[in-house]
Amino acid sequence: MQTRKLGNTGLEVSAIGLGCMGISQSYGTPLSTPEGVKVIRAAFDRGITFFDTAEVYGPFKNEEVVGEALQPIRDEVVIATKFGIDIAGTAGHRGMDSRPEHIREVVEASLKRLRTDYIDLLYQHRVDPVVPIEEAAGAVKDLIAAGKVKHFGLSEAGVKNIRRAHAVQPVAALQSEYSLWWREPEGAIIPLLEELGIGFVPFSLLGKGFLTGTIDTNTSFVSTDFRTTSPRFTAEARKANQPIVEVIARIAAEKQATPAQVALAWVLAQKPWMVPIPGTTKINRLDENVAAAAIELIPADLSEIERAVAPIDIQGARYTPEHEARIDR
Repeated sequence: MQTRKLGNTGLEVSAIGLGCMGISQSYGTPLSTPEGVKVIRAAFDRGITFFDTAEVYGPFKNEEVVGEALQPIRDEVVIATKFGIDIAGTAGHRGMDSRPEHIREVVEASLKRLRTDYIDLLYQHRVDPVVPIEEAAGAVKDLIAAGKVKHFGLSEAGVKNIRRAHAVQPVAALQSEYSLWWREPEGAIIPLLEELGIGFVPFSLLGKGFLTGTIDTNTSFVSTDFRTTSPRFTAEARKANQPIVEVIARIAAEKQATPAQVALAWVLAQKPWMVPIPGTTKINRLDENVAAAAIELIPADLSEIERAVAPIDIQGARYTPEHEARIDR
């Protein structure tokens, strides 16, 4: 697989990464540790070198699975993890905790679970409304100086906080949702990243599965699947949003590809410093995602997609109001 560089920091990764969250939570029944290890190692065998996790996934379990899977090949991969969620529920910062002392504690625990002595890319999972972002960035800067972290990242951060953090410690990458059905970052975020030389790591490229064309109004989710509470996945929203699936499916048929591959290829075509991290628990879907890196969407294809999706008004919020309140604007 080809590689890409995230921003100006020289962090080089595979053009497509693997989002590991779904192995341990959010999308139905979690995989067992051996099953999760198998998927992660299969991803490496197919050329993926960029793996994304977080302490809160599980919680904690996902880092353990990632650590076990990647320990034998640690020097050949890039591991990203995150701090900033108040898992214990004691900080009282609207679910966040980016106090410097807490960041240091989280990193020490993550290093043990990941079976490594350094973290390649450490993200602030969400901006803490109480702790100034300069303090969080400064704590990561100290961890970089100590050799425990290589690069600093942010997740779902807004323009002002990206600038403030970057002034303290250069930000290698921003991780936020971006896809053909969530294009808000195009307004102010992507131009800012280009200005500052920050890479972009989009997640939910496939619309949490919706853009693959495998979900309709008759689809049911198990109780542990977070889509049961997502406003964008109500039966009414799924019905209203079918037109974008139909557009992607039509383009996919023309390219002799799957809708998922077209959705991924579209993101890859936007900027050379974007590295999508689709997640999966299935080897066949992993193969499908990896193959998307070889699909070339020429300017005419991109223009056709743009014309087709522009009139479509996507219905439903991404998250519940409580979750939306945690997003930095």
